Amino acid sequence: MTASVASRDTAADVAVAVTELARSYGDVKALDGISCTVGRGEIFGFIGPDGAGKTTLFRILATLIVPDLGTATVLGLDAVRDMWAIRRRLGYMPGRFSLYPDLSVRENLEFFASVFGTTIAAERERIAPIWSQLERFGNRRAAALSGGMKQKLALCCALVHRPDLLLLDEPTTGVDAVSRREFWDLLGDLRQGGLTVVVSTPYMDEAARCDRVALIDRGRLLGIDTPAAIAASYPRPLYGVRVTDRHRAILALRRYPHVHTIYPFGDVLHYTDRRAAITPDALEHELAGYLAQEGIPGATVVPIAPSIEDTFMDRMGTPALGATAA
Repeated sequence: MTASVASRDTAADVAVAVTELARSYGDVKALDGISCTVGRGEIFGFIGPDGAGKTTLFRILATLIVPDLGTATVLGLDAVRDMWAIRRRLGYMPGRFSLYPDLSVRENLEFFASVFGTTIAAERERIAPIWSQLERFGNRRAAALSGGMKQKLALCCALVHRPDLLLLDEPTTGVDAVSRREFWDLLGDLRQGGLTVVVSTPYMDEAARCDRVALIDRGRLLGIDTPAAIAASYPRPLYGVRVTDRHRAILALRRYPHVHTIYPFGDVLHYTDRRAAITPDALEHELAGYLAQEGIPGATVVPIAPSIEDTFMDRMGTPALGATAA
């Protein structure tokens, strides 16, 4: 385990701490008493679907809204009482592109630098990995940038004042796969420089790029651990079923008397069985024979390693499309 994910025994090791944090909008509980800590120098990810409460949490940490209950400290400062001190030390990227679309790339960056009393020239070394990709577009209007370049510009603006903590609310949503990978490579470089990064995302594959992750759904935390430990905590043997007609196979396996869950994952179906003692060979023989009787021949069934997404859906406790709960 790296130092960034080791246990923290002192307040100096903690960048963010929330305790029993709650926030509602009318009858909707956006956050329902969550507690967690983020260590300094980590990339910490909040992983969950739309509506999970990620944006509300980030707005509280960014001192834009206040909680109904509970406390939040950022860099040792209270998120309500010390809001102005926090803002000087925080870099924040909201989920929606929020820079000035009619200003050029350079004008946006110069403006944000001036707000914090600095200049692009003074911070060139700090922002060099990102600015080197943006500088040739310096005179282009921000509105005319691609999705990936917009996010890099927003990241550059969030870093220009040398923050101690970076909050990124779904920074890669709607961005192409190549730009997503490049963005996460940049975050890795920033982490190596000692910056603490707290990021939210609905993409389960991005969780593997974090030191630790918190699974969040409907305002509640479902677990906090390293990505590998989260995946390894899946409670049942998991099997991958490959067939030529996945839709018919899902419908057929819903009727199988021993099915626990059946989920579509790309070109593979993820299957769990109610029976704890059945061997992989016996299960493959049974399922292949059953599907052949249902008019779906040629199925293969093999044990597979669970992913974070498998664990997340299991902890949600809600059967997926085509699943039968135990």
